[in-house]
Amino acid sequence: MQKSGKSVMAWNVFKFCTALRALGSIMIVLVLGIIGVTYYVIVVANYGPALFNGGLDSFVAFLVLVFFHSLLVMLLWSYFATVLADPGGVPPHWRPSIDEESGDADPLVGLAHEGTDLDLNQLATLGEQANPQIRVCRKCNQFKPPRCHHCSVCGRCILKMDHHCVWVVNCVGALNYKYFLLFLFYTFLLTTLVTLSLLRLFIAFFTDGVIDGTPGTLVATFVTFVLNLSFALSIMGFLVMHISLVLGNTTTIEAFEKKTNPKWRYDLGRRKNFEQVFGVDKRCWFIPAYSEEDLECMPVLQGFDYPTRPDLDELQQF
Repeated sequence: MQKSGKSVMAWNVFKFCTALRALGSIMIVLVLGIIGVTYYVIVVANYGPALFNGGLDSFVAFLVLVFFHSLLVMLLWSYFATVLADPGGVPPHWRPSIDEESGDADPLVGLAHEGTDLDLNQLATLGEQANPQIRVCRKCNQFKPPRCHHCSVCGRCILKMDHHCVWVVNCVGALNYKYFLLFLFYTFLLTTLVTLSLLRLFIAFFTDGVIDGTPGTLVATFVTFVLNLSFALSIMGFLVMHISLVLGNTTTIEAFEKKTNPKWRYDLGRRKNFEQVFGVDKRCWFIPAYSEEDLECMPVLQGFDYPTRPDLDELQQF
């Protein structure tokens, strides 16, 4: 009975990962559907027509529409950049460099640079005994760069993996973490703007105020307000959490692993920690892209090499 239970559990985990992969296109349609309903309520049903009312109403409607469309463009740009960008995978037959490890005396590094093909058992044994800082993925049967983790949903190792997000149908890793944070940022701003813009109409639902529009439009307005308020509140907490992670130069997985250990070897100070995600070029901080200068001068943006604190280099990396 016990053996049967273990096999069922393994089957359930596999089905769960398969279900998350199949959920991808549905989540994209859901996101676009919510944006479409919101666009209809804000632009078509309410503030678009208000442009022709004249006076203060027209001015307020103009401001709302300008900010709404600006934030919407940035949200969609950041969202599809996160969805379409490769979060960063480990190249086939990747080997750790001698500079990262203990030198030629390390037998694991020696084998790696000789191009020796190792099976899973050899990799695991050498990784644990010869050099504990060299990590091996038992599922991919290959070396793992620093801060790399295996994603069961994607079925591969992801560089500086933060988590697998069903909303963006992708892993969030070294190469798209900035895009994901900007997606959260612009989503929070847009949902907050929509919530404040519809607050007057929402209050009118429960008062004696007169609301223009068909029953279908009123229902859509009510649902849009509730959805955007819910997203604004939930994303605010999520955004605050990720800002703290960025300033500490850690990921969601690493924060869970190191738990209460205050000494984190990758914490170089808030400014440098921020630049390792957003780059040095301030002109690109708020767009889902990097400048050519940052890509050429900051190897950390490629997801393989991460500077560490000299006073903590002796600590074993996670």
